[in-house]
Amino acid sequence: MTADAPAISLTRQFTDLMAAWPADDPALLERCRLLLLDGLAVAVAGAAAERGPELMAAQAKSESPDGPATLIGQEFSTSVANAARVNGMAMHVLDFEPMWNPPNHALSPLLPALLALAEKRERDGSGPQGRELLRAIAKGVEAQGRLRLASGQIEPAKLSIHPPGAVGPLATALACGDMLGLQGERLAAAVGIACSRASGLLANVGSMTKALHCGDAAANGVQAAQLAAEGFTADADALGSPRGWGLSLFAPTFEREHLLAPIGEGRALNPGPAWKLFPSQFATHFAITAALAARDAMGDTTPDNIVRVTLHTPAMPYIDRPHPQSGLDGKFSWQYTAAIALLDGKVVPASFEDARRFADDAVALLSRTILISDPAISGRFDRMHVDVEIELNDGTTIRRRCDAPLGSWSRPVPAERVMEKIRALFDGVLGAAKRAAIELAVDAADDFSVRRLMAMLATHRS
Repeated sequence: MTADAPAISLTRQFTDLMAAWPADDPALLERCRLLLLDGLAVAVAGAAAERGPELMAAQAKSESPDGPATLIGQEFSTSVANAARVNGMAMHVLDFEPMWNPPNHALSPLLPALLALAEKRERDGSGPQGRELLRAIAKGVEAQGRLRLASGQIEPAKLSIHPPGAVGPLATALACGDMLGLQGERLAAAVGIACSRASGLLANVGSMTKALHCGDAAANGVQAAQLAAEGFTADADALGSPRGWGLSLFAPTFEREHLLAPIGEGRALNPGPAWKLFPSQFATHFAITAALAARDAMGDTTPDNIVRVTLHTPAMPYIDRPHPQSGLDGKFSWQYTAAIALLDGKVVPASFEDARRFADDAVALLSRTILISDPAISGRFDRMHVDVEIELNDGTTIRRRCDAPLGSWSRPVPAERVMEKIRALFDGVLGAAKRAAIELAVDAADDFSVRRLMAMLATHRS
């Protein structure tokens, strides 16, 4: 670079780095295949069980009742952006997709957009997009991890904006742009456009709108890539300029060097995801795990003999919800998730239906549950712990601690355990035969047809 040449923007450096990464290591692609199946299974269950995605699907049908992209669980197709939005909501609404470190939901803002774009590309004659889909998942996960690190907001209690709404549109624009073959200025423009589409207020955690953060991120990201492909412009450094994404959303904690660090094996592999085995906010998994261990220690003693439950947790005010307003709200309650684990010995999607939340035994045990927030306990998912103490009516006290739930980074589970979750979710909605066909479609060849895969998800059990 000469003295007269302009400096290369942070946005361009970031997108050039990501574009140059081949993301084709076999182990990385195999991990992305498992992420694909997990995301689809969770979306199938979410589309079948929750009203939010259904309401958004109805709006999509009124606006665009035909198009190249499949709506999961619906009998019509729609535009790429609408499919990304609705399927993104379905993939997130159960809070059952993998967690990442720093905390983020990386699949729901990304995968639905890539699926919709891949379907359109196959319809338009580009050939099977399965391999490109897996590569794009790896790139989108990598980009989100770097953006989250750059934000400087690592502990959940210190978040100022819902992470997938903040980083999802940018990473999805990059991954979709890469799938479209965008490079240089055009790929940077896609990310620049998406920088102005970031959103997601934490006030809406516990409502239908939380899932919309992820759906909008998917829709806005793919639309940004499509606009950039047509010549739509953005500031050359919408990511790093003084009024750009980083300093506008995250000053004074923004650290740009995380965006440009050398790429290793890929964040989808290292540190990889924490696979969620319970459908609730990830920190609650610590309380659930400790509560399930305490319940086992109770032996034949039934939960109606519990006099008091005391939870010792990190300070996370947004999941200190002693009386959640709905089953959905209960997914973000230390108290409710621990109580339901003690009562039922399991935490499953049905645990968060309104009927279970307001059942007499749940209401009664919640009234005997106390939470003590301790600022001395780290709120980082890779460092935190939760203690559960149960007092019984015979004077016995049982204490159990969880330092890491099963599926997390320090307690990893094998791929087969993740497949058990995937199969249970698919089987519950689509049936075992269709689930087996879905697995075969994804595993049959390196470069599978995304349109054929999505066609099997369009309607529920046949």
